[in-house]
Amino acid sequence: MKKVGLTGGIGSGKTLICRVFEKLGVPVFYADQEAKWLYDHEETVKQALISHFGTELYDQEGLKRKMLANKIFHDPGALKRVNAIVHPFVRRRFNTWAARQTHKPYVIEEAAILFESGAHKELDHTILVYAPEKLRIKRVMERDRSDEESVRARMTHQTDDEEKKEKAEWVIYNDGSRMVIPQILDIHKQLIDKN
Repeated sequence: MKKVGLTGGIGSGKTLICRVFEKLGVPVFYADQEAKWLYDHEETVKQALISHFGTELYDQEGLKRKMLANKIFHDPGALKRVNAIVHPFVRRRFNTWAARQTHKPYVIEEAAILFESGAHKELDHTILVYAPEKLRIKRVMERDRSDEESVRARMTHQTDDEEKKEKAEWVIYNDGSRMVIPQILDIHKQLIDKN
């Protein structure tokens, strides 16, 4: 069973692409959703975050996500600390999950920072979902009802798409220049044929 990483910048359409792979019967592990779950449910993660950022980071409802995001966006070292805390737990959970998918020819791990975290080194193949920056900003502004400045601030923590293109085995262009489904089907066939 092959492990495939799928990544792309914010607003590129990673989740949409993953939903299509799921329709093809491919199990998908959403690393970013898993990390969000860990923030609230994994005691070791919670305590490590509290020791770095203070007890005010949590209240009775869980992690104050806006507060953490604010700390990350204003301190480049903070993002590295958070990733160093959460990443090993996400890796462990992915590997446990993937080990249970033995009946499938391949699985996908969807992660925004696949290359930045080094997770791609533990995978067999990688896919980049690409869309130009302007289009991604427009999509995120509409989706999150946010302003351009805050979207650009979030983008600064992700590697440039041109650099990701060099590292990815496949690129799915989700920019309106070509149909997405045929690109997905072609990659799916290649992955099935590799087994």
